[in-house]
Amino acid sequence: MEEINSLLQGFAVALTPYNLVLMLVGIVLGVIIGVLPGLGGANGVAILLPLTFSMSPTSAIIMLSCIYWGALFGGAITSILFNIPGEPWSVATTFDGHPMAQKGRADEALTAAFTSSFVGALVAVLLITFLAPLVARFALKFGPAEFFAVYFLTFASFIGMGKGSPFKVIASMCLGFALGAVGLDKVTGTLRMTFGHEELLNGFDFLIAVIGLFGIGEILSSMESGLKFSGSHATIRFDAVLRTWKTLLTYWATSIRSCIIGCWMGITPGGATPASFMSYGLAKKFSKNGHNFGKGEIEGVIAPETAAHAAGTSALLPMLTLGIPGSPTAAVLLGGLMIWGLQPGPLLFVEQKEFVWGLIASMYLGNVVGLIVVLTCVPLFSAILRVPFSIIAPVILVICAIGAFTVHNSMFDVWLMLGFGVMGYVFQKLDYPLPPLVLAIVLGDKAEEGFRQALLGSQGSLTIFWSNPLVASIMGLGAILLFWPLLSWIKERKAVPAMQAHGVVGGAGNSQDQIGRLAQLRQRNAELKQKLAAAMIEHDGLQATTIDQLEADNRTLEARLERYEMEIANSRKDRGN
Repeated sequence: MEEINSLLQGFAVALTPYNLVLMLVGIVLGVIIGVLPGLGGANGVAILLPLTFSMSPTSAIIMLSCIYWGALFGGAITSILFNIPGEPWSVATTFDGHPMAQKGRADEALTAAFTSSFVGALVAVLLITFLAPLVARFALKFGPAEFFAVYFLTFASFIGMGKGSPFKVIASMCLGFALGAVGLDKVTGTLRMTFGHEELLNGFDFLIAVIGLFGIGEILSSMESGLKFSGSHATIRFDAVLRTWKTLLTYWATSIRSCIIGCWMGITPGGATPASFMSYGLAKKFSKNGHNFGKGEIEGVIAPETAAHAAGTSALLPMLTLGIPGSPTAAVLLGGLMIWGLQPGPLLFVEQKEFVWGLIASMYLGNVVGLIVVLTCVPLFSAILRVPFSIIAPVILVICAIGAFTVHNSMFDVWLMLGFGVMGYVFQKLDYPLPPLVLAIVLGDKAEEGFRQALLGSQGSLTIFWSNPLVASIMGLGAILLFWPLLSWIKERKAVPAMQAHGVVGGAGNSQDQIGRLAQLRQRNAELKQKLAAAMIEHDGLQATTIDQLEADNRTLEARLERYEMEIANSRKDRGN
């Protein structure tokens, strides 16, 4: 009851006209920051921090926190529309958000992303309001071993829950670890793989890698299709918000699971980026439509967005209660508190009660204002896809180059971005997954640091990772996920002889899956042919690019059909032998 009374006092502070205007301004600035790749919430808050020096601490923290909420919302916009993550935690949103946009469902994807973000943040704020003391005590139990266990669990979840080849996932992840190891060793201070280049002393920046791998790689893939740049179809449906909300209600279990993952990763603190990846992997594993993930499944947007915002918001809890920032943006806000003469910690709730509860109240109001602002603009964001890509592509290139340059104010980073773009294009051509590579680049050095610090503390004994129930349970779950593909393969090998004996299947453990995929592709092929014929007959003046695109899609599907038919023929041949 005391928390409720304090929260009501906080609303009285936050609901003044001056603070409401600051909320709106902060949200708009945050959305712009989130849209621009390379800037990021932490950098945006840091850049705008001097603007708040003339304000009262309460008004200043309200504006800065709303910039943070806006950046959380804005990161999904370019991820969905152009396959360019505006923020690191928006990478997982591209996997299904961009395919939805390509199918003319950009408004649905954006609505799902914004609404899921709001839900995740709301749950995290409720957690901050009522469970602050309990959660703060739990966070004190985390040391280097526990941090490494969390990262290990994140890596293992990608290997164990991926639908593709686990060997390709491991290969992609190992390359990411190698790239993440470049630069100055944080433990010994020695240089690793810099090859005499001073620009590599700090290693490869994650944002530069992401901008190149996803943004430039996407443009190169589009160029390969014959430079047929045409604006993607994005129907402006003003009822999309209400219709999508009805759809989201059916995914309540995914939302709850993602909220739990996000809050846990934000408080511990694991961070919003691993939370989004882990939530996406779990959603893909448990969803009845898991085989459609990566092709435009709305559940693949709900899971990472909910988890990322729950983690990003709950990361403020350890900052306020312990003075330990749970994210880079929280670290910037921590610096702002100290500049204003406030010391985060348990005493902050006693000595600066008005400030703390005003901030918590602004979290509720800021997210409501942010949701209204971005949902109002869903048709506008969707309409951007009507612009021909021949116009959008140069704009994207310029934005990517500016974003890469502003990270360290260096042209070397621009060339690195182009190099990563070529790498992303090659990965797509060879059918190697990009998410494990990106994940390893961003978390590889942190995992290594936690691993080595834990070993230093235990004098080289690996038993440190099983020394208490908390770290042992996390490591145990990670080990199960790591070896899950092997266990599944052994199970299938044992099941095939029994199925052959009963006449269920004749051999080749994956033939049933291949036949199912072949049937789906044939059905899709027939649908495309019908659409193509109707487009040709209906209107002779139809744009050639539309027909060309359908023909190109048809040729791609036919090639895939031929490949699967060859695989099944080989399987039957092996069965006969």
